[in-house]
Amino acid sequence: MKPKFQSFSEFYPYYLSEHAHPLCRALHYLGSSLVLLLLLILLISGEWQWAWLLPVVGYGFAWIGHFFIEKNRPATFRHPWYSFLGDWVMLWDFISGKKRNTCD
Repeated sequence: MKPKFQSFSEFYPYYLSEHAHPLCRALHYLGSSLVLLLLLILLISGEWQWAWLLPVVGYGFAWIGHFFIEKNRPATFRHPWYSFLGDWVMLWDFISGKKRNTCD
């Protein structure tokens, strides 16, 4: 049974607990960073036929972390919107050095 969350702030600690392993988080950071780079390349080049790569790159790295490292099911399947937000908040927390409700 999936937990019910009334807000993103309720969801985020759960999201972090699903990303406890540092390598899993690193794969998320890598995938999200590559998505930003690819988006920039698409904006500059105008080669939008490659936009389909955005979710492949972003979710590909993340799902490798979940299936092979965390050995859990990605939160995307149960909480797609909150999970998408969680990816970006977790990346921002990493970049900014902020730690919120982490499991480290």
